[in-house]
Amino acid sequence: MSTRLLSSPVWARAPLVLGFLMPSPLLASEGGEIASTTDPVSQAIVAVVLALLFVMLAREAAHRVLIAMVSAAFLWVMTYLTPWRLIGFEASARALDLNVLLLLAGMMTIVGVLKSTGAFGWAVGHMLERTRGHPLAAARLVVWFTGVMSAFLDNVTTVIFVTPMASGMAKRMGLAPVAILLPMVVASNIGGTATLIGDPPNIMIGSGAPLSFMAFMENLTAPILIMMVALQRYLGRYYQAEYTAAKAPEDGVHAHGELANPALLRWMVAICAGVLVGFLTHSMTGMAAAVPAVVGAAAALIVQDWLYLKEHRPTAHERTHGILDVLEKDIEWPTLSFFVFLFIVVGAAVETGLIASIATGMGRAISTVSTTLGLSDAGTLIFAALLICWMSAILSAFIDNIPYVAVSIPLIHQLAPTLPGDTEVLWWALSLGACLGGNATVVGASANVTTVGLAEKEGVRISFLQYAKFAAPIATLTVVISSLFLVGFVLLGGKAIHLVTWPTAIALVGYDYLKGRRILKNA
Repeated sequence: MSTRLLSSPVWARAPLVLGFLMPSPLLASEGGEIASTTDPVSQAIVAVVLALLFVMLAREAAHRVLIAMVSAAFLWVMTYLTPWRLIGFEASARALDLNVLLLLAGMMTIVGVLKSTGAFGWAVGHMLERTRGHPLAAARLVVWFTGVMSAFLDNVTTVIFVTPMASGMAKRMGLAPVAILLPMVVASNIGGTATLIGDPPNIMIGSGAPLSFMAFMENLTAPILIMMVALQRYLGRYYQAEYTAAKAPEDGVHAHGELANPALLRWMVAICAGVLVGFLTHSMTGMAAAVPAVVGAAAALIVQDWLYLKEHRPTAHERTHGILDVLEKDIEWPTLSFFVFLFIVVGAAVETGLIASIATGMGRAISTVSTTLGLSDAGTLIFAALLICWMSAILSAFIDNIPYVAVSIPLIHQLAPTLPGDTEVLWWALSLGACLGGNATVVGASANVTTVGLAEKEGVRISFLQYAKFAAPIATLTVVISSLFLVGFVLLGGKAIHLVTWPTAIALVGYDYLKGRRILKNA
């Protein structure tokens, strides 16, 4: 009987059955990296894990760090104890974006030192004076300030600086903090789309296309300005009740916060300027954004310690543990941990080929629709651009846009030669979709997660659904505006579309400025 069993087809498939109970010889080998399986079942498992992760986040079934950690742990269990090798430890390490993690940690440290100078309270006082304590005017000022800053700094760095100021303004006015924080983070993602250095996907696209800094400015800045004006209109309507209920501070708009340490602030201004130079000279030095951020953080901690020692005789405890006050309290470790586990889960989608399969399906859809509908050359290119834009936006709302863009760049390189016309529009479609789609959910962009984490430290809780309820509609509107721009780019040409977008943007910004003046005049 045993002979018949051993020769039966069931036992011929025994490795698949026993694979659930013991690792395969390849998994048990020492020194060899595990290659992820790319079969449909592996991709389906990762897709289900991703879907469940976001469902759990939306329902707030547990803390977001625990949800992401359990998801990563499950992928590892499947990898090492079943035949479906989703992502090994070595691939998990590669999936971690060290640049993002160190950039966040470095900038959080710099902000922590800045907070000790009293600079944020002082800035809040001046911004309130500028807006005369009017809640809607204050929110509008924060939105424009954040959007412009995000175009020239990366948007994560911008929200790290602006979030404490925005929270302070809300508290002074008795305004619900979300009425400033959510428009602020949406503005950071919109503004960051305008330039090559504003959002990490743009840096990748600029290098892979290749496209210059000025190319981004010429083509994307005007549509982004239009979107910023649309955001101003939207927030005024969405939070109308909150702005009406709030009021000017009882201590007056002229009550500026005092600078606790002017000497340290002067040093911090110089250090921050050096960090900014490091960001802007990336193309010349080749430094990742994390490098100047960490260098600046180290310099800030050294200067803070040096100035303290000049005026105080520290105790032994202070000399041993003084620096830990900033590192422990001002670095948002739960946020960094969430990023670590989220990178691993998204890395599994990349390693198993799930993201590549989605991107490849886009190419097939373009060819099929063009052939079936008999589209003209311009129609085919418009369909391709819109498909890339909307698909990028939808995916970027639920997964990190960096790995998606990394996969999409070679896809567009392969797709572009098969399409007629100026295929540069495909790169703008990828940039607009990937950057703006991240606005729709908390986990869609690094700036979103960072802001929610920083707000939580201030005692402000922003839920997954609360964020999506405000941000998803404006994210959809910005992608619609992007679609109109892409259609115009194809029909009118890359240069002619500027004759439409730039005058429109300038007129709308002027209108928004006059509206802001009227709000203050009627305050």
